[in-house]
Amino acid sequence: MKKRKNVTSYRVIYGDCDSMAIVYYANYLRLFEIGRTEFLRELGVTYREVEDSGFFLPTTEAYLKYLKPALYDDLLTIETIIGSVRRASSRFDYTIYRGEDIIVQGYTIHACLDRENRIVRLPDFLLHPLKGT
Repeated sequence: MKKRKNVTSYRVIYGDCDSMAIVYYANYLRLFEIGRTEFLRELGVTYREVEDSGFFLPTTEAYLKYLKPALYDDLLTIETIIGSVRRASSRFDYTIYRGEDIIVQGYTIHACLDRENRIVRLPDFLLHPLKGT
């Protein structure tokens, strides 16, 4: 089965960079968040709706592998796919490109919590779009 993906573009701004006009390493996590948020929006679910419904998706694990630097004013492509969906968590996999070059690859894992910060099953309105059912 072919995995669904979202592709989002992002132009690097000065605020993303260090003093050498290279994207600061931690800012790639922001780019992952942009990809994940846009993917969910494409699936018909927004983070705001998730939170308004009493669920929260904190990051419990993050991994990044830096392959090449991104620079000020680069146009990047953030490719996001759903790596896995479990009862109470999901994993998103990311590849960030500059043209054909892979800049960064990685993933984030997100638990599903209720308003009391207890781990709970993913609600159906989120589970079904993530699983593609």
